[in-house]
Amino acid sequence: MTSFAPDSLVLNRKLPLWYQVSQSLRASILGRHAEAPLRLPTEDELAGHYGVSVLTMRQALKELEDEGLISRHRRRGTFIEPTALRGAPVKLLGSVDAIVAQQSGGRTAVLRYGSEPLPPGAAEYFPDLDQAMAYRRLRCDESGEPTNWAENFVRPELGARIDLADLERWPMTKVLRDVLGVRISRITDTVEARLADPETARLLRVPLLSPILHYTGVTYDESGRAVDVVRIHYRGDRFSFTVTMEAP
Repeated sequence: MTSFAPDSLVLNRKLPLWYQVSQSLRASILGRHAEAPLRLPTEDELAGHYGVSVLTMRQALKELEDEGLISRHRRRGTFIEPTALRGAPVKLLGSVDAIVAQQSGGRTAVLRYGSEPLPPGAAEYFPDLDQAMAYRRLRCDESGEPTNWAENFVRPELGARIDLADLERWPMTKVLRDVLGVRISRITDTVEARLADPETARLLRVPLLSPILHYTGVTYDESGRAVDVVRIHYRGDRFSFTVTMEAP
C-alpha cells in the first residue's frame, strides 16, 4: 500500500489545534495526485508529525471522516476515500443585498461589451441560447490599483436595456434588480483558487500564473431561469473571502 505524506504545518495557538490540523490534512488529501485510495499514517504518527496530542489528532480525523474524505476501519487503518479528489462545495445562505455590498466599492470601468457566443463555462446555464450580451469590467481601488475584473453574460433581451453608465456605478446584480426590475430568486456562488492567465495578469498587473481567487455567480429569476452568469477574477493579495455566521 502506498504511503501518504501530509504537509507540514506551523500552528497558530489562537485557533483550535484540531481545526488547523484537519484543514492542513484536508489540503494534503485534496492536493494529492494519486487516484487510488491511500492509507494514512497511524494516529500516533500523525500526532507526532503535527506536534499535537493523539486526542487532538483524533478530533481532526473525525472532522475529515464526517466530511467523507476518509474512512476509518478498526485493525485495518484509515484510508482516503476514492471520491476525495476535489473539495466538497461549501454552501452558504445569504441575501442578495449582501452580494451587492460585496461586489460594490472602488471605481469601475467598462472595458468592452457586445453580443458574443457563450463560452463553455456559461453556456450550460443558458441551454436555450447560442449568444448572450457580454460585459467586461475592471474595478480599481481609490488609488487606481486594479483589484479585480469581471465578465458578465446576460440574456440578450436584458442586455439591450442596460445603460453602461449604470454598470460603472453599480454591480450587475443591482442593475438587474433595481433598474431593470428583474425579480431575483437566488444566486449561486462558487469561489476557487486559480492561477492568473495572460489576460488576468495584464489587467490586474500581477505576474503570470500568480494566485488569484476566481468567483462564479449565477443569478436566477423567479421562474428559475438563469439571467446572468458572472466570472470575477480577484487579485489574491487584495481580496479575502470571509464568512460570518450568526447563531439563531
